[in-house]
Amino acid sequence: MRLITSMSTVQVEITSACQKSCANCSRFCGHYRPWFMSFDQFKEAIDSMVGYPRMVGFQGGEPLLHPEFEKFCAYAREKIGYEKLGLWTTLPNGFENYRKTICDTFYYIFVNDHSRDDIFHHPGLVAIEEVVKDKNQMWQMIDKCWVQETWSASVNPKGAFFCEMAAAQAMLFQEEDHQGWGVEPGWWWRTTKDYREQIEKWCPRCGFACPLDRKNSISGMDDLSPMNYDRLKGTSPKIAKGMFKVSDLKMTTEEQPLAAYKNEAYRDRIAKRYGIFLVINSDDKSCFDGGSYWTPYLYNKFSYNPAERSISSMLEER
Repeated sequence: MRLITSMSTVQVEITSACQKSCANCSRFCGHYRPWFMSFDQFKEAIDSMVGYPRMVGFQGGEPLLHPEFEKFCAYAREKIGYEKLGLWTTLPNGFENYRKTICDTFYYIFVNDHSRDDIFHHPGLVAIEEVVKDKNQMWQMIDKCWVQETWSASVNPKGAFFCEMAAAQAMLFQEEDHQGWGVEPGWWWRTTKDYREQIEKWCPRCGFACPLDRKNSISGMDDLSPMNYDRLKGTSPKIAKGMFKVSDLKMTTEEQPLAAYKNEAYRDRIAKRYGIFLVINSDDKSCFDGGSYWTPYLYNKFSYNPAERSISSMLEER
């Protein structure tokens, strides 16, 4: 498994509130009452990330739905700095007044409004321990989980976690005897030997290490394994509404897509609603080799950007 210091991002999960109810949401939106990180919790999280060599992300739910979003942005700019901050967002309708705050705060932005039927979500609530009966095989698959190899560590109100899916499960199941690590400065220096307790608790309940059929996000229907269904059936609003299917626990042998589209025009269209345009940040300010995300800029002020570069110079650099 990867070291946290080698990950491209550590996510600060500021809310589970979302205007969407996507199928197999990786934050399990719709299964519990939305929560919002307090400003004190956010300050603790951001202070703990000072010195992290790569990106610190704002993640949800939908981060723009947090009532203190602008206050959070101001604090993160002061402590972390524009060049290392990222935002994962749908750019929801009704929050267009945040456009300048977004462009002032985030050098990195990942935009996806989940409005297409070729965006797929993996069934995280189909527990691998119920699918793979051979425990040696199960642990081998967990050790090579593609999410831990490509996604992020996370901080949320339960603490710090080696994997964002472990963090999301801790918020969903709310088991008091299993908190995350303390959110103190440098917690992200932990090595893989420190992951053991979180791995043993959360990875067997998760489906991401297992090859399973994915659903397009707009279907709204979640897949649950029987044990996870039993854990949630008395409390989940999504289950109460019938927006689920109990899995047959069969692995797939077919390659499963996540986002088949990879269409620049799709993200440009979403951003344009906010008066924002996106430029690939493949320059020397990127904290990744070669750059791999987009930088947001305001349409109505071409010379505006925190690095004081003109639109013509940006396009020459592409």
